[in-house]
Amino acid sequence: MTSQAPDEARVIPLRRPQAGAPAAPPPRKASAVPAAPAPKEPLWRDLVGDVLRRERLAQERTLKDVADAARISMPYLSEVERGRKEASSEVLAAAAHALGLGLGDLLSLAHGELTRVTSRHAARGRGASAPRHDGLCLAA
Repeated sequence: MTSQAPDEARVIPLRRPQAGAPAAPPPRKASAVPAAPAPKEPLWRDLVGDVLRRERLAQERTLKDVADAARISMPYLSEVERGRKEASSEVLAAAAHALGLGLGDLLSLAHGELTRVTSRHAARGRGASAPRHDGLCLAA
């Protein structure tokens, strides 16, 4: 068990403090009014899925039609569109080509969506110290 009082939060650091770094502040009592949760960063798979679905619907094509053209299963494409699956670059390229897009086009559209969503969060008052997303960085 723990000797911590039930109304105190415990912070577990993910990284060990470096030498000379300031120590973590002591735990404080929970306030009566909870702070508003910080807006969540969008996931890349959600952004790519939104772009794929938006492009498919703009072309008035069915999920089956695009899945057949991309040679991927319809349930899998559906899960990619809904952000439930983290698709490989091969699957993304196949889906993009089935929609008449290149992989670069798909990623560029998703980047635009990321920029739009994150700038909207920043405008809601995250302050001047909010990180900016001016570039595109993909890591495999």
